[in-house]
Amino acid sequence: MSFGRLERTSGPQPMSDINMTPLVDVMLVLVVIFILTAPLMASSIRLELPRTPGATPAGTPPSVTVVINAAGQAFVQDEPLSQAALAERLRRIGAERPDTEIQLRADAAVPYGRVVEVMGAAHLAGLQRIGFVAEPQDPAAKPAAAAAPTR
Repeated sequence: MSFGRLERTSGPQPMSDINMTPLVDVMLVLVVIFILTAPLMASSIRLELPRTPGATPAGTPPSVTVVINAAGQAFVQDEPLSQAALAERLRRIGAERPDTEIQLRADAAVPYGRVVEVMGAAHLAGLQRIGFVAEPQDPAAKPAAAAAPTR
């Protein structure tokens, strides 16, 4: 009997290609996140909003954003308007959709009287729903009233 060598088959070769499926999945998730958050960061008016622990975002449509910057200038949907033009724009919005909510974003340095003027113009236009937008307060920060010494 002759004993020869047994043929050995070589095992599977190592894969040298990159698996693209996990990479594509991660990239698609990131694209969706950027698409959802981009409109939130698109406001061109710089404000220092007051902070409060009870601030929660209100996503109740339909809504119109009214902004008052630190100089007291009013903006509707990022368009600067005089007081008369603001009243006219709010009157048109109130006539078209009286259930529209005004989301009022006022800088912390704006005098209260200016905020009341804008609120009055909204009420005269028939818009009764006004929401005040504020930033959530940092839990580590102490409230201003608690930081002031009492006598």
